[in-house]
Amino acid sequence: MSNAAPSQATPATRLSAGTIARYSIGSIGTGGFATLPGLVLAYYLTDNLGVAAATAGLIITLAKLWDVVIDPLIGALSDRQRIRYGTRIGFMKLGAIALPTLFALTFAVTPSWGTVVGTIWVLIAFTGAATAFSLFQVPYLALPAELTTSYDERTRLLTWRVMVLTIAILLFGAGGPMLRKMTGDPVTGYLLMGVVAGIAIGLGMWVASRTAPKQAPLANVALPRLNLWNHYAEGVRGLRRSQPFRVLLLTFFLQALATGLMLAGAQYVATWVMKSEDAVTFLFVALIAPALLAAPIWRLIAQRTEKQAAFRIATLVFIVAVIAISVALWLPGDWMYIPVGVAGIAYAGMQSLPMAMLPDVISHDERESGTNGAGALSGIWTAGETIGFALSATVLTTVLAITQYVPSVAGEVVTQPATAIAGIVISFSLVPAGLAALSLLSLARYRLTRADIDQVAAVE
Repeated sequence: MSNAAPSQATPATRLSAGTIARYSIGSIGTGGFATLPGLVLAYYLTDNLGVAAATAGLIITLAKLWDVVIDPLIGALSDRQRIRYGTRIGFMKLGAIALPTLFALTFAVTPSWGTVVGTIWVLIAFTGAATAFSLFQVPYLALPAELTTSYDERTRLLTWRVMVLTIAILLFGAGGPMLRKMTGDPVTGYLLMGVVAGIAIGLGMWVASRTAPKQAPLANVALPRLNLWNHYAEGVRGLRRSQPFRVLLLTFFLQALATGLMLAGAQYVATWVMKSEDAVTFLFVALIAPALLAAPIWRLIAQRTEKQAAFRIATLVFIVAVIAISVALWLPGDWMYIPVGVAGIAYAGMQSLPMAMLPDVISHDERESGTNGAGALSGIWTAGETIGFALSATVLTTVLAITQYVPSVAGEVVTQPATAIAGIVISFSLVPAGLAALSLLSLARYRLTRADIDQVAAVE
């Protein structure tokens, strides 16, 4: 751990309130798209369209794996756009425009269409929505490294972003199910939710796109050839040459898998463990409300130590909290909101700190390698996060299939076996705890400190 005093942002590196606000509003889009499909899509397929749990997991995984294919390509093309035009704004605006319609179409299926048609429809629509989201998300992640060179200003920027992200998760996680119930009919309720949420996500993305700095084209940098393989290869080269990026990505991937598993399982926990479909709203309030207060605290801890030290503490708190939830195997009840709230405190740090470390890693890599590859690295990062969330749905639905979960269509009443209830609790507690524990092993290998980043900033 470095003993260097926290660096102070100069007027040249300090970000304006307007820049921070516009960038943070983008988290309405990222939070909404990460939360609502993760929360309701598997449940929408298994308990509204009658799709088998294993098939539902396959649909979500295929759509996410498509993201893995295109994210590095979008990142490299974003770098090319910045070199040629001095900004990454084009892809961001295109994603913001396309997403609302595709998101609404994902939830426009009715059970009367049949399971096969509904499955294909959801796969195509959600894949399209995921593509639109990637067009925005990849360049969005590359911006902090270009907005400021200050180690602590990046933490300040990403702390505000995560606070807005936390509010977005609360609004979409609690408000989505409420919208779903407003019509009194699951079919039209899901459609209403898709339309309203899609518009809100698109607006947040559009506002954030205005944060993309407009600079002179990089005349001294050769424009790379438009070669698809080269675009993938650039991301792979960045992954191979940057040890800090590799270990941070692996850490974040494991934690995305853990938190994504809890997100995907929350509706099942509410319905079958807490015996109330509406309890998912209270689960989200318990998770997110503490996180709103905790994000600035994690920032202060990071300023007084190092970001990775604060990140380690947050992860340990998360592990203890989710292990406690496993008691619901024998004693389910409202007490579960307490450990969920503690997990929410940890979750704020597990989101803001790695996102604040990412621009440090990118700027360090650019300085060491002499490249302009922020988009390529952010593309690999987004692909890794996407794989984590994709596998979380796969893990959950695999556990449900193994434990004999019974799917149903809208309005049908079914009874779940005790094995399925146990599988839901385990996938919401012990499995995420184990994944988070593994992430600490990779985080222990992260070596980049405040002194390293301040040295890069001084040179720039």
